[in-house]
Amino acid sequence: MYKLTRLLLGIILTAVCNLSLFAANVDITAYGAVGNGTTLNTDAIQKAIDACYKSGGGKVVIPSGVFLTGTIALNDNITLQLNKGAVLLGSTDVNDYKNLDPFVDGLGISVGWALVVAVDKKNIGIAGEGTIDGQGSKLKAQQILTDTRAESQRWGRRPFLLRIVRCQNVALNGVILNYAAAWTSHYFQCKQVSIKNVKIVSRGVAHNDGMDIDGCQDVTIKDCDVESGDDALCFKTTSSKMACKDIVVSGLRLKSGQGAIKIGTESMAAFENINISQCYIYDTTNGGIKLLSVDGANIRNIQISDITMVEVKTPILIRLGARLSVFRKDQDSQQPIGTLENVTIKNVKAKAADNAQLMPPSGILITGIPGHNIKNLALENIEINLAGGGNNENARQVVPEAIDKYPEVKTFGPLVPAYGVWARHVDGLKVSNVKFTLSHNDLRPAIICEDGKNIELNSCIIPETTSAQAVIRLENVAGARINNTTVAGSADAFVRVEGNASRDVHILENKIPGIQKKVELSADLKAGTAVLD
Repeated sequence: MYKLTRLLLGIILTAVCNLSLFAANVDITAYGAVGNGTTLNTDAIQKAIDACYKSGGGKVVIPSGVFLTGTIALNDNITLQLNKGAVLLGSTDVNDYKNLDPFVDGLGISVGWALVVAVDKKNIGIAGEGTIDGQGSKLKAQQILTDTRAESQRWGRRPFLLRIVRCQNVALNGVILNYAAAWTSHYFQCKQVSIKNVKIVSRGVAHNDGMDIDGCQDVTIKDCDVESGDDALCFKTTSSKMACKDIVVSGLRLKSGQGAIKIGTESMAAFENINISQCYIYDTTNGGIKLLSVDGANIRNIQISDITMVEVKTPILIRLGARLSVFRKDQDSQQPIGTLENVTIKNVKAKAADNAQLMPPSGILITGIPGHNIKNLALENIEINLAGGGNNENARQVVPEAIDKYPEVKTFGPLVPAYGVWARHVDGLKVSNVKFTLSHNDLRPAIICEDGKNIELNSCIIPETTSAQAVIRLENVAGARINNTTVAGSADAFVRVEGNASRDVHILENKIPGIQKKVELSADLKAGTAVLD
């Protein structure tokens, strides 16, 4: 009995000691770090991290002060704790940074250097009320004194603020990430990631992405505030080997110099089961929501809902293309053309900016490529306010296919021929309870579909316009139902149907008191074969 009791006590004491070791706090000043803003503390901070790891893990504490540093690498079971008043300040010398996981970005530039990095680690975090500041503008100014390459080439040598690579159980909570020299935070092939109450302000140099979620799984992003010079929240797959999936995003505030919410550009592996809701997007100088498969990705089972946009250029862009880039050429190979299907975007209110990439502005751009349709896309309960101003010539603008080009709104310029929804190469498009308002008359159709199948337009509200040829134009559309749509103004026709591939167009109960001609057919169509009232 006595021996058993001693054995149990030994086990308990060992467990307590191990727990104590795992929960250890290590202050970086104990290893020589000086918070005066000028002493380079890279070695001291790394020693503190290594000591904490060797003792079983715990918190590495950055106390109040300004601690200048180059690259520091986290290890297993380490949380970097930034106390209130703490600033981890990035060095302005690019030679103080390391690249522990090199790769090539969507523009073909070698990148991957970082201020704070973790590669192949478990149970890591960054928490607290402090700040990590990359001094991006100052670093760039210092870099260009000795780097004579063109800016399009040399920017890749500048460090990301935070890189988390192939890690599991990652948590960011409460910290502030400021002024990266390139991307602000990049999470690559990580699992079980939680990002909550994080604030990002990153402007001043090009490529200041806010959050890049690259081939990650089981991710939660909640109640964050991102102000970025480039994309604010961007999901990527720069490798074909791991999908971006099982992701929940809610409660974000986003301001962007490019796209606020973006899935794709770098898009080799799939994007699946992603739910984004309750986000406020403002003062964004490119797209509000952008879904882009151009490198072989299968984008599917995506739901985006309850989104408010204010002063956003081009609220929605959805693109399936065939750029087919490879970003890790020593590890990967070119993928076949991908797919984009089973996407729902609903409960969106947007005030589009009057000055957009395409002029006059348009609300929603959707395009696949010949032989590769975007499938089963639903747009529900969407309201967009637009400037208007389109003329008859604009209504016949031919939009380039740009099959292998970088997928940007301006790629399809100078404008698109519909002010509300322009859709091409689609199958199973459903547009319901969508309302447009205009500040000025627009002679372009509200909705155009080119090369479409199984199109449903239901309960849409079209603003008052005058002298347009048609409110809706269908070109080579096989199977369409238009029902319960209300048109306030006048036009030559409610629906104009063109193209000898058009058939089975059903125009049902619609409220069009100011329009005498319900349907108009192009010369190559016969009434009995194309349209069924």
